[in-house]
Amino acid sequence: MIKLKKINLTIKYIFLIIASFVSIFPFIWMILGMTNKTVDITAGKLMIGGELWTNITNLLENNLDFRQAIINSAIIAVITTVFSLLLSSMAGYGFEIFRSKKKDRIFNILLLSMMVPFSAMMIPLYTMFSKLSPSPFGINTLFSVIVPSVCTAFNIFLFKQNIKSFPKSLVEAARIDGLGELAIFFKIYMPTAKNIYAAAAIITFMGSWNNYLWPLVVLQSPEKRTLPLILSAMGASYTPDYGMLMTGIVIATLPIAIVFFVLQKQFIQGMLGSVK
Repeated sequence: MIKLKKINLTIKYIFLIIASFVSIFPFIWMILGMTNKTVDITAGKLMIGGELWTNITNLLENNLDFRQAIINSAIIAVITTVFSLLLSSMAGYGFEIFRSKKKDRIFNILLLSMMVPFSAMMIPLYTMFSKLSPSPFGINTLFSVIVPSVCTAFNIFLFKQNIKSFPKSLVEAARIDGLGELAIFFKIYMPTAKNIYAAAAIITFMGSWNNYLWPLVVLQSPEKRTLPLILSAMGASYTPDYGMLMTGIVIATLPIAIVFFVLQKQFIQGMLGSVK
């Protein structure tokens, strides 16, 4: 019996090791690729090379303006994340604390909107923003990329589920003490909901940072392009420089990895809390 348990445990560990290697191998290959030439990468070289500085220099001096793309992506991701957390949490708080049949119906319609693919909404969105052009809020502005992602049905649902576990007695006690609804939200709810804010921040930041389809449609000037658009242009060239491309991918991945590892603990606790 003991031998059988050891055999089962050994099989599980072997399977986990293989699965872990398969999952992490693309990242290892990507990091090794940024230190090699295109010829070495296409040949399947899996060793550290000496071309890292050359690839970084070529990337920063490329006519695609990689530096400006980083700035554009950072502005879009940060603004989208901040406003999405604020508006989505307020909407989720309102739907749960001030419940009524009409609001429940509106919330159900909001959930149904999650089933509509974004590609089906692109033409109406493009038409709406084109009518605002050439103002600062029209086509070919960072604003046109930020607005559609500022408040999503998923984030509202996430906060609404989390607020279900929020003690309603605190709200009643605060009302008795004379606090207004906004003061209750900012001074009582927000400090107790750090985990769900961290979870929503990671999801929103990653989605905004990696957004490709809508910026491709709405951003028409080269100086307005984001990182996914720049990386796609690098890979789509007739003779792509894979060393430079791998370097760009690694740099583009770092902010997401940093945000995730910093907020990893809160992310797990927030997701578990919202599912209860």
